[in-house]
Order: sequence, then structure tokens, then C-alpha cells
Amino acid sequence: MRARQLAAALVGLCLALPVWADVPADALQWLYRVTAAARKLTYTGTFIYQSGSNTETSRITHLVQGGNEIERIEVLDGSPREVLRVNDEVKCFLPETHLLIVERRSSSGHAFPALLPASLTGLTEHYDIRKGAISRVAGFESQAILIEPKDDLRYGHRFWIDTRSGLLLKAELLNEHGDPIETFSFTELRIGGPIDRKALEARPDKVGNDWKMVNVHTTRGDDNQWLFNAPLAGFRKVIGMRRQIRPDMPEMTHIVFSDGLAAFSVFIEPVAATKPEIGQFAMGTVNIYKRIADNHLLVVMGDLPPASLKKIADGMEMKKK
Repeated sequence: MRARQLAAALVGLCLALPVWADVPADALQWLYRVTAAARKLTYTGTFIYQSGSNTETSRITHLVQGGNEIERIEVLDGSPREVLRVNDEVKCFLPETHLLIVERRSSSGHAFPALLPASLTGLTEHYDIRKGAISRVAGFESQAILIEPKDDLRYGHRFWIDTRSGLLLKAELLNEHGDPIETFSFTELRIGGPIDRKALEARPDKVGNDWKMVNVHTTRGDDNQWLFNAPLAGFRKVIGMRRQIRPDMPEMTHIVFSDGLAAFSVFIEPVAATKPEIGQFAMGTVNIYKRIADNHLLVVMGDLPPASLKKIADGMEMKKK
């Protein structure tokens, strides 16, 4: 009799456990599915970006064909903007200023729904990753995944993943109180099926003779002349590059650090004749910290708490020759 009572009690205990109490390895597998799905699937849809009181709607079309990845994102609200990507070449169209920016994208930069890097190694060292409930997003059954930081150096995340394809349907960036401060979410989505190639072409009337084209020249590798004396635990350098936006401007050093989920960028350039503003700033959920050191402007920015970015910037100094 006691054995039956014990078995019943164990069953009741298991049923009473919160939905987040799943095996972490299982939850991590869902993230690996996301990293592959956004790049290997063909899909088209509309998603909404929300940050504070700002809301922006975009249409995305993504095609994988013949070993090539083609993607077009058109912003439907406010100032017209359009991004056309073929593999790692990105063209950004800004019709109001008649400006076309062309750049080869590094592997470190990802947009919704391809928010995650290919490698998630070491992620569980700094985050608790747990499964949540099954719900519906944009008409698709989705699995919720909660990612909680183990320290105050980074933000938390919540993802909703299509249970059939593994495509990311919704993503939230969470502050230290667990409240969403940034949200991406599909409102309409079609996965697979034929794609009209016209949906992947820039409108023919968008580029004329009165347009200015800017080629951003990027060289892999940085000068390694700077010391980072206050590194953030878990963040590793993933890429360094030298960038030049215009021939008449000096080169800028750009270094990207990531912990496998969050990332921040460090920009280093000589101080201009007109001294720039320094201190803490914000562009939506992107926090920015600027300071001047060794006659260079240091800009550290990313989706991280302001104190984390300040720690990095204040710990930077040029190597002694």
C-alpha cells in the first residue's frame, strides 16, 4: 500500500513541476534547430519589431536555391528602407536620401529570424536554458524557450520556435526584471513553396543617376594595438576588421565580441577635429558608451546593460610601444 502511495505521490510531484523544468540539453537542441532553419529554409512573411513606444513592420522574403541564399527585407513603416542580400553581399537602399550602401557582411551579424550564430558552444556556462509551454504564433504551433543569464552582465531572452520547421517565430529581449524591452514577431508567414523572384528584386525605379553609391571597404583583421583590461566573462573575440566608409575618411577598427548569444561591437577611430560627445547613449535597446583614450574615440555598443559596456570601454588602453 505504501509503495502505491509513494508512486502516486511521485506522479503528482512530476505533474506539479513548472513547465520550465525540462532537461537543458533538450532545450539547447531547439536553439540548434533555429540556427539551421533560418538559413536553409525558403520562407516569406511579415514581422513586427517593437522597442518601447516604437513599432516597425517589415516584409521578408528568403530563398535558398542552387547553393545561394537570397534575402530581401522591406520596411513598410516610416522612412522607406530596403535591404537586399545575396550570400554575404548586402545592399541597403535609402530612397529618401538617394543613397545605396554596399558591403560584404561578416558572419557575426544576424537579423531576425536568424538571430543565433552557427555555434552555441559554451552557452550554458552563462545562461540557464529551459523549455516552456507550447503555444501559437502567426498560426504556427511553437515551442517556447526561456534563456536566463546567470549574472548581471547580459540580458535574458525568450524565443518561440516553430515545432515543425525549427524557424524562429518570435523573440523577446528581457531586462533584469524579466520584462520584454524588444520584440520581433511574425504576424504572417509562409514556409516553403514557390517564391516569385520579383519579390527578391529591388524596385527598378529606386536607383537612378541621381543616387549616390557608397562601397564600405572591409579588411579582415585588426591592428591588435589595444588592450582590453576589463573583459566580460564568457565573451570572446569573434572577428576583427578594418573598415573605410569613404576614401576621404580614415580607417576604423571594428571588433566584435560574443558569448554565443549576446554580442557587442567596439569601434576605434582617430579623434576628429571636432570633438565628439562622450558618455552613455541609447538607440532603442542598443546601448552605447563613448570615451576618448590615446587620442582615439572608443565606441562600445550592443544589446547589453549600460554598465557592461562602460566596463569594457573604461578598461581599454593602447599598447605601449
